[in-house]
Amino acid sequence: MSRRPVRFARQALILQICLITLVTAIGFVLVASLLDRNLVDQYGQRALAVARSVAADSDLSGAVARGDLPRVREQADRARAATDALFIVVTDRNGIRLSHPDPARIGEPVSTDPSWVLTGHEVVDVQRGTLGLSARGKVPLRTPDGTIVGQVSVGFDAEDISVALLRLIGTTAAFTGGALLVGVAGAAWLTRMLKRRTLGLEPQELAELVRQREAVLYGIREGVLAVDAEGRVSVRNSEAERLLDTSIEVGTPVEALGIPARLRDVLLERRPVDNLITVTGDRTLVANHRPVVRGGTELGSVLTLLDRTDLETLSRELDSVRSMTDTLRAQRHEFTNRLHTLSGLLQTGRNQEAVEYVQALSSGSVAGLGPAAEAVRDPYLVAFLSAKKSVAAERGVELELGETSWVPSAVVAPVEVMTVVGNLVDNAIDAARLGSARPARVEVDLLADGATLHLSVVDTGDGVPESLREKIFTEGVSSKDAEGSGLGLALSRQAARSLSGDVQLTDTGEQPGTVFVAVLPDVLETGDLPTQEATL
Repeated sequence: MSRRPVRFARQALILQICLITLVTAIGFVLVASLLDRNLVDQYGQRALAVARSVAADSDLSGAVARGDLPRVREQADRARAATDALFIVVTDRNGIRLSHPDPARIGEPVSTDPSWVLTGHEVVDVQRGTLGLSARGKVPLRTPDGTIVGQVSVGFDAEDISVALLRLIGTTAAFTGGALLVGVAGAAWLTRMLKRRTLGLEPQELAELVRQREAVLYGIREGVLAVDAEGRVSVRNSEAERLLDTSIEVGTPVEALGIPARLRDVLLERRPVDNLITVTGDRTLVANHRPVVRGGTELGSVLTLLDRTDLETLSRELDSVRSMTDTLRAQRHEFTNRLHTLSGLLQTGRNQEAVEYVQALSSGSVAGLGPAAEAVRDPYLVAFLSAKKSVAAERGVELELGETSWVPSAVVAPVEVMTVVGNLVDNAIDAARLGSARPARVEVDLLADGATLHLSVVDTGDGVPESLREKIFTEGVSSKDAEGSGLGLALSRQAARSLSGDVQLTDTGEQPGTVFVAVLPDVLETGDLPTQEATL
């Protein structure tokens, strides 16, 4: 049976305790060594200072010079009692003791070589003598005229040094033990905090989570943008940067992100959103947003983005085909009605009326768009505008094709063209219907210039408010209060700019209403196109 491995938090705790103990022990040994060295040096300097003080007494040097031994012993004993020294030994010029705590030692030579001191030098050391181990200070004894007549040796018991050292080491040990306990407590707290911050996960589990996170974030086709509770970006993948066409740094505030206004509002308000359509650059995106709450605590929110550009293109193309089919179906019914009318006139012998009816049809409009419809040769545009005319009529709006319209060739980019025309016409119909001017009208002008299509849409609505004119093409900005508005013009400009063209709002002068113009390069078939003057 395999043993369960020790958890990382416990390993870290043990390692920290061992490290703290090792550092504390080394520090304690170093401090004890320094204390011992300093105490020995202090006691030696103390002995030297006492020896100098005793040697400075001229009465003592005079007594030594005269050989007055009782006087020498008296002064040495008095000095030893005053300084609490272990011994004060005075010798003559030959190193013979003239005083000693043990009277039996008087008259004997000292236990160490006195020649160095008797030549005029001072000595500080720790030596073992007749009274045991002691810290000693030795100085030459001089008469007032400077003649060396002997030496003075002062010693302090080494046991005093040991007692003082033990006292200091005890104090140091107490502080060291306290520091060790604080270090161990700190290590335990740090380990507990580390365990709480990592949710009890082991390093290998954290590494696996990071690998899985990277695989999920960068292995999916959806863009992911996460925001923390403080409104700053915490996670984003490269797909989100690609779809939003901007560089996003972790820690950036939401307010500073270069993203569409709708997405920014969603992130700031932290409200759940499903399948929000947004436009950025040349892409149409579907966004979903969810706040993240755990244990009653708000952690932030997550925004996911899906590229719907291809799907939106197919949807537009299908709408164009459906509009053309509806128009052709309506034209078929209208043509059938005309044939029935003509057949009835002929069957009842009203030949003259039949001729007049045919002439009226020949000079009439195509699909109800007026005479200018004959100058528009593209079936997509004719079918689309015919269908929109019926829609506009149902809403009480009269849709007309401008008399100067002229498109002698077919459209080669029907999806983009229908997106621009459709959104502009739909907005114009709504503006005219809601406007105060009557009759409500919309006029569409189409003019070919080589392969470039120029488009203008004029309505009789109340116009765009001055405060919105500069940002009317921004996604989410609309002069209407209806929810979901503010996308059509953004899509129109996106489609136009994908063709290297553009859509603009122009000034109507003193006339009421709104005028949008669009320039769509390379959307018409080229070749030997007739000029507008030739057709007229």
